[in-house]
Amino acid sequence: MFNDIGGLELVALVILAVLIFGPDKLPKVIQDAARFIRKIREFSENAKQDIRSELGPEFKDFEFEDLNPKAFIRKQLDQNEELKELKELRSSFDFKKEVNEVADAVNGTEPDAPVSAAAPGSSSSTGPDLLKKRVTLEKDERPPFDADAT
Repeated sequence: MFNDIGGLELVALVILAVLIFGPDKLPKVIQDAARFIRKIREFSENAKQDIRSELGPEFKDFEFEDLNPKAFIRKQLDQNEELKELKELRSSFDFKKEVNEVADAVNGTEPDAPVSAAAPGSSSSTGPDLLKKRVTLEKDERPPFDADAT
């Protein structure tokens, strides 16, 4: 409930409580607050037991935490066998390898050939490599037209 309260914040709350209620009344206020919290917990446990008894035996495994959508979905995903098979299929699929094969096909290089084997200005056997920029342009040569850039 109060998992995100740090030590400095807790000290500030204690000092604030002493200033508001005073050192004489503070122990009684703490006892009253503890008694109130205990009664609320008891009331909620009784309400849970009443709901479970009213639902009947088919809901004996019902947990109120399942009413939280995140917990319900997590529980359903863990129990579903088809999703486990999908996880195995996803782990067997090598997306980087597929992307590299597509990039090699676009570049016109062999999939097994290393990328750094060709010189930067040289062309491959299928034609010039338009994806690599040349360092310098020849005299009176225009840069290549890029339809996506315009």
